[in-house]
Amino acid sequence: MTAEELWLLPSRGQRHELVRGELRTMAPGNFEHGAVGINLSTPMAMHNRAHDLGVVVAAETGFILGRDPDTVRAPDIAFVSKKKIEASGIPKTFYPGAPDIAVEVVSPGDTINEVDEKVQDWLDAGAQLVWVVNPRQRNVTAYAASAKPVILSENDILDGGEVFPGFAIKVNELFQ
Repeated sequence: MTAEELWLLPSRGQRHELVRGELRTMAPGNFEHGAVGINLSTPMAMHNRAHDLGVVVAAETGFILGRDPDTVRAPDIAFVSKKKIEASGIPKTFYPGAPDIAVEVVSPGDTINEVDEKVQDWLDAGAQLVWVVNPRQRNVTAYAASAKPVILSENDILDGGEVFPGFAIKVNELFQ
């Protein structure tokens, strides 16, 4: 399957991603997943609006990470810098490339291998940061292309570094 065929596929209440040409269908996230996602996406969107850094997008936004075979991933939250948006414009279909930050909120049915595969896909495609938010463990693992992953516990601060300057939130705020 191609990214263009995925775009035309009716969702019928299901979430889809395309991984190296293979369609993957996922159940909707549970209530906790949605609450944790909004607890991070709202402060990110507010910070972005206040500082005009780019665009923060919600779950289900597709990003084309590879072609032939095509890979289209949809993070739970993503940030694309103003510089990238100005160069490409706001696409009417999937975004052509990786976001600067991809956020994955771990769902109860996610396996470690599935999450690791997503993180690697984001980094390989050029994401500068990937944040994996784990509601069960109440932590965030922050990945960067050129550094070892860092696990942040509830008392730690998650920050956007140079990618999303000035953004900071205490990890425990994500789980309230």
